[in-house]
Amino acid sequence: MTFYRIVQRIVRPILCGYFRVRVVGIERLPRSGPVLLALNHLSMLDPILVGAVMPRPICFMAKEELFRYPLLGQVLRWVGAFPVRRGEPDREAIQHALRCLREGRVVGIFPEGTRSLDGRLLELHGGTALLALKSGAPILPAAITGTERAMPKGTWWPRRVAVEIRIGQLLPVEPGPATATKARVASTSRRLADSLSELLGQTLVQQPGGSGLA
Repeated sequence: MTFYRIVQRIVRPILCGYFRVRVVGIERLPRSGPVLLALNHLSMLDPILVGAVMPRPICFMAKEELFRYPLLGQVLRWVGAFPVRRGEPDREAIQHALRCLREGRVVGIFPEGTRSLDGRLLELHGGTALLALKSGAPILPAAITGTERAMPKGTWWPRRVAVEIRIGQLLPVEPGPATATKARVASTSRRLADSLSELLGQTLVQQPGGSGLA
């Protein structure tokens, strides 16, 4: 993660100054051990800003389309990101995420599976809960606000808008493959959705689908 730290030291003061980033509850991120960092998704800026301010390196799960660009794909891999095929179970992405968690890393994931166009939380996919139940890693919910105005979908230059990242309470799970039943995945996803909704001050918006890993 040497490259990750080098990039972080360069971009953190620039991004935090430009967007006036405020982080609430950063002490809730465990100093060591596996963690699933689950965030709402509003903009391409989300993983960049979160990665810049978090004290631990984050292995972000990112849509595979981004890795089709040779230079961008290589940079993403250098900072620990890995691809996932959206809209379908992706066994390779699941196994990679589980390896990262076994190594005691932080895995970043956007449970909605896509960006929200209006800032409201969409229905969560079950992948985050499945990974937590299979690995025993706790889920750390985090809500980001402001990036939907800073860089809406379809724009290529960010506006200078204040951004806030709110980190919630750690959600422990009971580990073991036998616990990853549909009912447990559904109930764990609901706990996460409730936590994210509370952090955002919103209620959950229904979204068609929701069975894939994303």
